[in-house]
Amino acid sequence: MADDCFGHPRLAAVYDQLDPDRSDLDVYLRRAQELRARQVLDIGCGTGVFALLLAGRAWEAWTREHSYRVTQIPGTGSVESWVQLIDVSRPLVSFRWTYIFAADGQVLTSDSTLRFRERDEVETDLVARGYVVRDVRDAPDRPGREFVFLAQRPDLGVQDTQAVDES
Repeated sequence: MADDCFGHPRLAAVYDQLDPDRSDLDVYLRRAQELRARQVLDIGCGTGVFALLLAGRAWEAWTREHSYRVTQIPGTGSVESWVQLIDVSRPLVSFRWTYIFAADGQVLTSDSTLRFRERDEVETDLVARGYVVRDVRDAPDRPGREFVFLAQRPDLGVQDTQAVDES
């Protein structure tokens, strides 16, 4: 469930710069290219970095100790950020991001909840929406912890194969 904080103009302006290394998306970009996919459905797409990569315009330790960092952002100054795990009530996982802007001390928090669905739930939903599941693979950067569904609408061709990342 998206948090209203993501609509805050100050956080939106620095969000991607706080997590600039998105090399984890390279394997999905290669997969889409391998399948010659013309359409890709990215569930849990964040700010759309993957969509920008596809368009050719590239630009489980949830604790403060593991995630704390200070990032220098031109025109903004330094921003402290970290994530904390709030609750795990399967299939829901809740967490809070905290951002502190050094220039004026403003603190913004973002509470979010992710729903981790089982493989059969995702497959059932894809089939119910007219897709044929061609393959289910481990996510290369998180084997055994995340699935990548390759699904295709039968009325579209091979070039319209869908790569679905379900975290």
